[in-house]
Amino acid sequence: MTVVHPISRAWITNGGTGAQNYDEFADDAEITEIIKANASSALAVEMPHLAPESLGKSFSDSLPDAVVRLDRAKAEGKYRPAENVVVLYRITGPGEAPAYGLWSTVETSQISTNADEPGLVIRNEDVFIAKVRERVALADAIGTLLSPVLLLQTGKGEELHAALADAVDASGEPDATDVDATGRTHAIWVLGPGETQDRLLALAGGGELVVADGNHRSLAAQTGGIPRFLAVVTTPASVAIQPYNRLISELPASLDDLLDRLREAGATVTELPRVAQLPAKGTIEVYGRGRSFAIGLPADPAGSSVENLDHALVERVMLRDALGLDPGDKRISYIGGDYPVEWLRDEVDSGRAELAVLIAPVTVDDFVEVNLERLKLPRKSTWFTPKARGGLVLAQLG
Repeated sequence: MTVVHPISRAWITNGGTGAQNYDEFADDAEITEIIKANASSALAVEMPHLAPESLGKSFSDSLPDAVVRLDRAKAEGKYRPAENVVVLYRITGPGEAPAYGLWSTVETSQISTNADEPGLVIRNEDVFIAKVRERVALADAIGTLLSPVLLLQTGKGEELHAALADAVDASGEPDATDVDATGRTHAIWVLGPGETQDRLLALAGGGELVVADGNHRSLAAQTGGIPRFLAVVTTPASVAIQPYNRLISELPASLDDLLDRLREAGATVTELPRVAQLPAKGTIEVYGRGRSFAIGLPADPAGSSVENLDHALVERVMLRDALGLDPGDKRISYIGGDYPVEWLRDEVDSGRAELAVLIAPVTVDDFVEVNLERLKLPRKSTWFTPKARGGLVLAQLG
């Protein structure tokens, strides 16, 4: 008996509605510009307070606008309804092997966050509770899930990958395509009830599922009492982990004071004769006021493997202890792998930020180890690519 199911009542894009997920942006202004250029983008519903005509309203005050926008998109034929379907998903990009996934729904009761909590869906990363509350409020208002949780199938990954590739090859032209900002093409094929659907669902639910992207959305499903959440079940061969860096817009202390505090905490601090780059695992690099430093943060000998990951040390030793910043402080921006190191340095040089913190990406081995131990990764530490595109397949609630 699989924990992965068809989408009972789906809405399938007819084109023009696809969008990056709401949490993939370094700056809210980018979201507003995308909506301005494409009013049909699902971002206008997901982030209603950032749509041009709603600027100045709070998120909660903008929820009625989200309802109107989604209803209008359906009325204008931007989406078409479907029942009891799964959706084949392929992402292709220049020089990349195809990535595959299966749009479906997954039992919320199967989410497990520690070794003592049973369940086949492992959520492994801390979250910001304010974002979770926003997702719950949006789902309540529009009665629909617009963005999927990306789940990595760990038990039957190779079999699922081959089966999805075969199903796509046998399905002819896609029902819809969408090209993202990186040049990747997202293609979908709607698949109704039958033997192929049953086989894919069994493979998708054939082992533990790890939340690769969508920790907030999965917790929102739990918090909001949603029995099944919208998901794309993908395979290890379809994803990679990219860097997840930090920008600090305003330092509570001077850069020199920060460096002194880190030395006092046992860190090694070396000024670099070059601009900061993405470091190797075990060292971070920072860039501020035209200066670059390599920093070795002190590990905790009694700490677990996850407590001594670079991202955890940055959160604990640098942000909390040296700067007195909570991870949710508005002065900290979490910058995913779609933004290159050059972009972060430019943000500092332009004065829009005071410090760039560059961190080696979590390795796949680290990711697997943490999940096997049922521990939680620090917030915003894994940037999986390619990302599942929001607004292509919706799941109606109720």
